[in-house]
Amino acid sequence: MTKRTCAACDGELDDNPIQVKIRGKTVEVCCEDCATKLKEADGFAEPGAPLRTARRNFLVGAGTAVAAGLAPTAPVAGRDYMSQQGNAARKASVKTVSGTIAYAEQGKGAVALFVHGVLLNGHLWRHQLAALSDIRRCIAPDLLAHGDTEIAKEQDVSVTANAKMLRELLDALHIDQVDLVGNDSGGGIAQIFAAHNPRRVRSLALTNCDAHDNWPPKAFKPFLEMAAAGGLPSTLSAMVSDKNIYRSPQALGPAYEHPERVTDETIDVYLKPHLRTAQRTRDLERFLAAFDPSHTVAIEAQLKKLHAPTLIAWGTDDIYFDVKWADWLAAAIPGTRRNVRFERARIFFPEERWQEFNRELRDHWSA
Repeated sequence: MTKRTCAACDGELDDNPIQVKIRGKTVEVCCEDCATKLKEADGFAEPGAPLRTARRNFLVGAGTAVAAGLAPTAPVAGRDYMSQQGNAARKASVKTVSGTIAYAEQGKGAVALFVHGVLLNGHLWRHQLAALSDIRRCIAPDLLAHGDTEIAKEQDVSVTANAKMLRELLDALHIDQVDLVGNDSGGGIAQIFAAHNPRRVRSLALTNCDAHDNWPPKAFKPFLEMAAAGGLPSTLSAMVSDKNIYRSPQALGPAYEHPERVTDETIDVYLKPHLRTAQRTRDLERFLAAFDPSHTVAIEAQLKKLHAPTLIAWGTDDIYFDVKWADWLAAAIPGTRRNVRFERARIFFPEERWQEFNRELRDHWSA
């Protein structure tokens, strides 16, 4: 078998390369850093120059930077190429009873609503907004106590309160129905929203997430205990100061198939909002303290009446949510059409393996 190599650095490709379009030709690269550098190099090439010119510019530039000690030799820092591709997304906010809800939006037509989980924000879905905006008006809100959303210090931040906030958001934007997509705690919130507002769910897609009594997962309990003991401010600050702590097995590393590929920029986008003020950090503490599976246990009966076409997409190597919960959800929701596996994927696979997941979403929405 011929070895497949990165179009930029000649490193061997794994099973999930990143695709980049250069001069009308789609090529594969090993990491976001190579994708960024190759696109930048293409920008310096003369119009009409062949692909090899962009690659030569990349190699010359990278070699000079490394020799000068100005660039890392491992793809862990630099700009996030896919967030650059997603720059057409519009950032906005809208006032609701629950707070001023921040969201990113891209595309026109029927609305797809993407719900992220704990610690992250709407940036998780940048690849979906960029790549699916040709067929959907994609909206990715920041949950209560996350991202740029602003709330009162006494605001309820539980998963049920977040589901209520989603309804308020749709009302404020005059949106009737959505294709609902959720990940991690956002998947649990999506289930609660769907259970309470079935008419407003045109379709549902759930990835590795809270379900019934499976949360908080055992692997996440040390983090919850740390936060309850008052360690959240210092822990967040440490992960922002040294991004390798975020990527480590003791922190968020296990959430990724390839934690070494998570860029510094992405980590900052996720974590820095929690540190803007002491109140924002306390809001996240309250969000963590409110983890209670009774919220999702309470909707089991409603889930069993949910006929919205449902896709269950599950990463098989997730240490937080075992694949058996994909089967539980598929059995519980009568609208389930597909229950698919992403082999070797971890909980944040919608960010890492976005091409595969986006294909599933396209097929799901067009079925």
